Amino acid sequence: MTSPSPLGHEATTWLRLQKRAHQEFGARVALVRDWTAPTPDDDWDTADLVRHVIEEQQWVPWLLSGLSTKQAQSRLHKLGENLAEEWHRYSLAATTAWHDASPEQPVNLSYDTVEVIDYLKEQVADVTIHTWDLARAVGAEEALDEELIAAVWTVFEPQRETLEASGLFASPIPVGEDAPLQSRLLALTGRDDRVSA
Repeated sequence: MTSPSPLGHEATTWLRLQKRAHQEFGARVALVRDWTAPTPDDDWDTADLVRHVIEEQQWVPWLLSGLSTKQAQSRLHKLGENLAEEWHRYSLAATTAWHDASPEQPVNLSYDTVEVIDYLKEQVADVTIHTWDLARAVGAEEALDEELIAAVWTVFEPQRETLEASGLFASPIPVGEDAPLQSRLLALTGRDDRVSA
């Protein structure tokens, strides 16, 4: 029997979603054949996209251990050429770190100090959105896990007015309230899954 997460009940759900997000992203990484293929982000090709998501995972164990971003940065290693292998390595390291995290441990991010659960939600959301990006880039299945989409919606929807201002996402795209939740979530981040690849 698996022991409960030290993060508590809410985080137990988000830890499960973190694993699922990583599984979804990893499944698309395994399908990459052309690392120079374009992605929905005009500034990134497929290799850039995957590299970005891996680099985000590199930070997780160090930040969860209590290091500042400056201290953590000094411990990051340059990624190797085999991005599929690098994804598996750092995905496992991040997942392990989340399970070992203490709920009282503050996390020092570049913009603020937050609780572990908030950093976890942010990371799940980031991987989920980029999973769709990668799916679109490689021509893979774009429909993502419904529970994952619903959870990430609860993270992004309250930030509707500030997402664009953050500089992390393009301008929201108008979609009808009757559109599928995945379409509405992607639209919040400037993505339109109604447009064919």
